[in-house]
Amino acid sequence: MEKSMSSILALALAAVFSASSAISFYIWKKKLIECDSKTKELQKSLNSALEKCAAERQGRIRAQQALRKAVVAQAQTKSENSDVTSYPMAPIGFVQSCFSTRNGTPRQPLLVPLARACLIFDSTRVPPASLEGLKEYSHCWIIYVFHLNTDLEKLWKDPSKSKFKAKVRVPRLKGGRRGVFATRSPHRPCPIGLTVAKVEAVQGNMLLLSGVDLVDGTPVLDVKPYLPYCDSIEGAVVPDWVTVDSALSVTSVSFSDDFSSSLVDCWKSVEKSLYSSPEELKSLVQQVLSWDIRSVSQRNRPHNNLIKIGTADNSDNTLDLDDSQDGEPADSKELRYHLVLDGLNFSYDIDDNGNVIVKEVRRSSSISLRNVKRCNYSMWKDNLE
Repeated sequence: MEKSMSSILALALAAVFSASSAISFYIWKKKLIECDSKTKELQKSLNSALEKCAAERQGRIRAQQALRKAVVAQAQTKSENSDVTSYPMAPIGFVQSCFSTRNGTPRQPLLVPLARACLIFDSTRVPPASLEGLKEYSHCWIIYVFHLNTDLEKLWKDPSKSKFKAKVRVPRLKGGRRGVFATRSPHRPCPIGLTVAKVEAVQGNMLLLSGVDLVDGTPVLDVKPYLPYCDSIEGAVVPDWVTVDSALSVTSVSFSDDFSSSLVDCWKSVEKSLYSSPEELKSLVQQVLSWDIRSVSQRNRPHNNLIKIGTADNSDNTLDLDDSQDGEPADSKELRYHLVLDGLNFSYDIDDNGNVIVKEVRRSSSISLRNVKRCNYSMWKDNLE
């Protein structure tokens, strides 16, 4: 009898324990579902907020570009009655570069040896004789206009109302600010740039260059030969943060398994290329991405925070909320960044350790060629042999 009671008691305890376990599992599963649901809601809310910021930024960029055109046209009619001393200048030529957009264009010259460009002079302003003797120099200085700045309309405002920023964020300082004249920021009271490039050849009214940091379409104001005896200053001193080479470097650059075959197919469809082969173009991509071309806010953004943005022109798919860059819009895939070179759109990702992987390539859909003769590799070959 006692054994029977013990058995019944054991079975009862087992049943209670089983029921308790089932109830505990049910409660745990319910809480897990609730947590997962809340996480998805929070992620959805975050993505919605980021997309709203992205859309607002794109709208501001388009408005700034429209305002820039209107202000330039208006300034031409007002300049004659202005009391401010001005010096009328017009571009002497335009750059045809492998960098189709600002996004990916090197921050400094000669960092990407394979970066090529043609400077085509306006023959009505610059006779071909003006270029005689230039090919005897190895390098030249180029003075140009930062024509893609979105705040160019400030140039025509009263200085007290222009609201130029006295300090700018420096990429090497991870967002630390310095006075604009202590940096090479394109956003300056007078948006004029100075760069140096290697002179590869001179042909008619074209100057072939390499090692450039100029975006396609850049207006050029002047060209001067580089003179080592006075342009290279021995013992020149710079701040410590300028000499930190690793500040903007990446750990590695690799390519997906099917990248090379995709590049071959896309490269065949490029009508005018500055490069002799897909392999040479691939080397250019590797050189460009050897430096972290992302802005400060892009690098500080959580790595797993992927945003899908629409197909507005002149927008960056990653949308730097502090200093927008031109790029290709994101598609429906998870690729975070785009680099447009030589008319091709390269999609890549970068992990928290600084490892870059280039995933795919396709024809760029937002690049419009100027209605002028385009440079191509055959011009380089004919002049370099």
